[in-house]
Amino acid sequence: MANYWLCKSEPDNYSIDDLERDGTTPWDGVRNYGARNYMRDEMKPGDGVFFYHSNQKPPAIVGIMEVVSEPYPDALQFNPDSKYFDEKSSEEDPTWINVDMKFVAKFDEPVGREALKAKKELDDMELFRLGRYSITKVSEAEWKVIKEMAGV
Repeated sequence: MANYWLCKSEPDNYSIDDLERDGTTPWDGVRNYGARNYMRDEMKPGDGVFFYHSNQKPPAIVGIMEVVSEPYPDALQFNPDSKYFDEKSSEEDPTWINVDMKFVAKFDEPVGREALKAKKELDDMELFRLGRYSITKVSEAEWKVIKEMAGV
């Protein structure tokens, strides 16, 4: 059975348009242990993922992507020139991992955070409880409600 997720990215760092252009991308640079654990332990190829533009006005879900790889070490942790370099991590014992994501769809109208918060069915979303996580779980019921809100 597929799981569902929400992954945040700042649009000036990597946007839904970038993903649409690239087709697939490693979801790298995640430096939150809880989010890392979701990728490492629970994300599987075929899982559905909402793409959420954070740090914009208003923050919004802007499209859908899909997990298309098993987890593997995030190469940025080994690159001293990367802002995601981690001197404590090693190739033998990597701290940070990522998965590859594939573009599925861009919403005609983004679903803003306020619209999400206004929906009673979404009151328990991890997005609102685990605000510092860049990756949060989405229940199947929440997935369906949000897709409906997006007209998908």
